[in-house]
Amino acid sequence: MLKKYLKNDKGLTLVELLAVIVILGIIAAISVPSIGGIIEKSRADAVKAEGIQVLNAAKLYIASEGAPSTKLTSQELSEYISENDDVWTKDYSVKVTGTDTITLNGTGEKGNVKIIFKNATIKGINDFESESGTIDE
Repeated sequence: MLKKYLKNDKGLTLVELLAVIVILGIIAAISVPSIGGIIEKSRADAVKAEGIQVLNAAKLYIASEGAPSTKLTSQELSEYISENDDVWTKDYSVKVTGTDTITLNGTGEKGNVKIIFKNATIKGINDFESESGTIDE
């Protein structure tokens, strides 16, 4: 009886192979959109992090140079920021009002993600949940 089973062992049938391929296709169809969402969220987080980095650079500028009478431009902050990873589509500016209010204006873009900063503070950037849109305080 055992010899009969050993002789009958010929591998996978075509139906079994097709079933495995269909299952792998279903798993791929489910996982690909979720991976795309993770990539977009990480791009949005990168743009937000760049905005926070600019605001922190403005704080460093104020600590070393004193508060400006008008706004700070990207050229003035360039020595306080190591890299911006080509996030800013145009020049950005930082408005300093009073002694403790610093706001960012500009547009950050990475891949399909575009965030417009309008008078954005660090708290406003951290609270922003969308992957694209406008941060407006």
